Amino acid sequence: MQVDLQGKKVIAIGERDGVQATAIAAVARSAGAEVLLELNQCFV
Repeated sequence: MQVDLQGKKVIAIGERDGVQATAIAAVARSAGAEVLLELNQCFV
């Protein structure tokens, strides 16, 4: 499965102890997306 993010807008919500929003945003940017918000949450 391949997702085309070129020109899309992304909100990256990550987890403090899991995959963090900065990592998700970096992947989205490298795929051509515009990151609007990076937010880490603690789901405990």
